Amino acid sequence: MNVRSFTLGPVATNCYVLSEGREAVVIDPGMGPDPVLEWMQSEQLNVQAILLTHAHFDHIGGVEAVRTATGAPVYVHRAEADWLTDPQKNGSSLFPGLELIRCNPADQLLEGGETLNLIGREFRVYHTPGHSPGSVTFQFDDQVFSGDVLFAGSIGRTDLPGGDYETLMRSIHDVLMEMPEETRVYPGHGPTTTIGREQASNPFVTGMMG
Repeated sequence: MNVRSFTLGPVATNCYVLSEGREAVVIDPGMGPDPVLEWMQSEQLNVQAILLTHAHFDHIGGVEAVRTATGAPVYVHRAEADWLTDPQKNGSSLFPGLELIRCNPADQLLEGGETLNLIGREFRVYHTPGHSPGSVTFQFDDQVFSGDVLFAGSIGRTDLPGGDYETLMRSIHDVLMEMPEETRVYPGHGPTTTIGREQASNPFVTGMMG
């Protein structure tokens, strides 16, 4: 499995392209996705799915460009189905000068708990709310894509509409921290990390692990 990361948009959002041979999955295509599209075209990738960890504007800004270019279906959690079409809910209307983000509806709605069979792999979907009501974490093998739930040395913000600190901490404790220490975490912003590293040094996590 090849994991290629791109940093996109005004708040440096991580977009990931996972590929096995010529088959690929795109996670969180943010604003300004041209570098992603150009690379995928150069690699002649067939995109099977566009997976969204959540539907904040910085994670969905490139959805329509990627969906149009690839024909791939878009997956988002049911709790944020209407965020794709609503700039107020996805947050793009909250920041003056920012382009209003309106996407077409998702093709597939997630509940959490399902397993997606894509690019010859099984992707487990975990509902991990708190940063937003429909935040999900995608896991395959010993790798997880956590969106804005968990970062290297930090956690997602909870001051945007639908955020809740206690819910976020419960998601981190009950889901992510139950994974093996060697599990590699690919977050929505910043560098990769591991579950073990966050258990040992993340100030938001170490207190609840005692």
